[in-house]
Amino acid sequence: MRLHLLALLAKGPAHGYELKQALEGLLGAAYPQPNIGQIYVTLGRLEKSGLIEGEDVTQENRPNKRIYRLTPAGRKAVAEWFEKPTDEPRVRDEFFMKLALASDSEVADQIALINQQRRHYLNTMRDLSKLAATEDRDNRLAQLLIEGAMLHLQADLDWLERCQEELE
Repeated sequence: MRLHLLALLAKGPAHGYELKQALEGLLGAAYPQPNIGQIYVTLGRLEKSGLIEGEDVTQENRPNKRIYRLTPAGRKAVAEWFEKPTDEPRVRDEFFMKLALASDSEVADQIALINQQRRHYLNTMRDLSKLAATEDRDNRLAQLLIEGAMLHLQADLDWLERCQEELE
C-alpha cells in the first residue's frame, strides 16, 4: 500500500480520502477496496520515514484536513519501485504444500484436494466473469485486471489437470 500511495502522490498533493477515491476509481470493483484507516496509518508511517510531508489545511465549518505531498526521497522511492521488475514466482504456493503433504497423510486425499481447488477456481472465474460484465467498460484498467486474473485462473486450472494426470 505504501508504494501505491507514493505513486498517487507523484501526481500531486492529496489528502487521505482523495487517495482512497483515486485507488477505487483506478481499478474499480475488481480490486479489493482500500480501508481508509489503513490509508491513514500508512500515510503516518510514510511521513515519519520522510517519504512524504503533511500540512494541515484549515476548513471552515469542518475539521482541518491534512494534505500530503512527496518529498524528494519519496519521489526517488516510487521511481525505484517503477524501475524494478515484479518478481513473484509461485514457488511458495499453499495449495501445492497441501497437495504435497497429503500424499503421506491419512487426513486428506490428493485427488479430492485437486477437485476441491478446481471447483473453487471455477467459482472464482464465474464471479470474475459477472464482475467484468457489470464493471464500467470505459475503465480499461479494471477490465485488464479482471482479464489478467481470469488468465491466471485458467493457467491454474490447466496446472491442476497436469497434477491430477501425474498423480492418478
